[in-house]
Amino acid sequence: MSEQTIPIASSCGTARTLTVSVEVMRRRRLGSSDLMVSEISLGSWLTYGGGVPRERAEACVAKAFELGIDFIDTANVYSGGQAEEFLGEVLAGRPRGSYVLATKLYWPMPDGAHGLSREQVFTQLDASLRRLRTDYVDLYQCHRYDWDVPLAETMEALTEVVRQGKVRYLGSSEWPEEKIREAQAMAGVEHFVSSQPQYSMLWRGPERDVIPASRELGISQIVWSPLAQGILTGKYKPGEPPPADSRAAAERMSAFMDLGAPNMQPVLERVQRLRPVAEELGLSMAQLALAWVLREENVASAIVGASRPEQLEDNAGASGVELDAETLTRIDEILGDSVMWEPPDSAR
Repeated sequence: MSEQTIPIASSCGTARTLTVSVEVMRRRRLGSSDLMVSEISLGSWLTYGGGVPRERAEACVAKAFELGIDFIDTANVYSGGQAEEFLGEVLAGRPRGSYVLATKLYWPMPDGAHGLSREQVFTQLDASLRRLRTDYVDLYQCHRYDWDVPLAETMEALTEVVRQGKVRYLGSSEWPEEKIREAQAMAGVEHFVSSQPQYSMLWRGPERDVIPASRELGISQIVWSPLAQGILTGKYKPGEPPPADSRAAAERMSAFMDLGAPNMQPVLERVQRLRPVAEELGLSMAQLALAWVLREENVASAIVGASRPEQLEDNAGASGVELDAETLTRIDEILGDSVMWEPPDSAR
């Protein structure tokens, strides 16, 4: 516990502060599991194991623990396995029970192996455990739905690794609602406790189906790209090149971003109009965006992919911030038709 002055969104939409004793980072229960996870979690897509220099990546992990961020999310495919290797090395000196570790399988590895077959579940999990230097992961997630493998085969294989003690709980990522429901209805198998969709102020598709279904099924969301790959931080200005030290300017991390596309300029303009909203509340733009996803009770944690320790320090400040109804309405009015309502990536 520590004494901190924190911003609170008041009923009239203006900022005020309270000095109270608060934990550095709040936690939420992950679905029907007994896992308590930090509201902000540390991701490793495009960053660790390649995109960010080693020394800075290590500093980010150290800062995360300092801030109470002890939920780490990765995947076998990130940097072709190097993200898991990096995390295995930097986490090796910490007590295994001091953090919650999640990884995934599905996408092709450098040798071409992919999917959710029984063979791949066993093979990829063992490889991940070796790279992560651990006997078990707290959460094993199916990175997408595999339409080429019977669901029963996948769920039975996942159940085996849970009962072998190699995995504590199971989750999915970007699965369509109907397949989540089908998996949860299967008898004799372990069930999902989490779903990992893309979700942000700008990307709200999960609100239409996955989140309502998850509430019924004992599943929490662990959301990826809550900052829309940095767009919601406000650092990308319309008509201007990206900052030199940003993800969009880094060759290795910019492949999934096209800020110069004509349809992106109106989005960037609208995001800039959120700045006064954040400033009135005493928040950074990133904190506003993270507080927005955390307003949803079904969201257990928001994954951030920090490339610098100071970004994590700012992101952590969103934990515990509550946005009032007036603020949420202003955000909706500003973003308007820039909001996307796309279905899960695995949907057909």
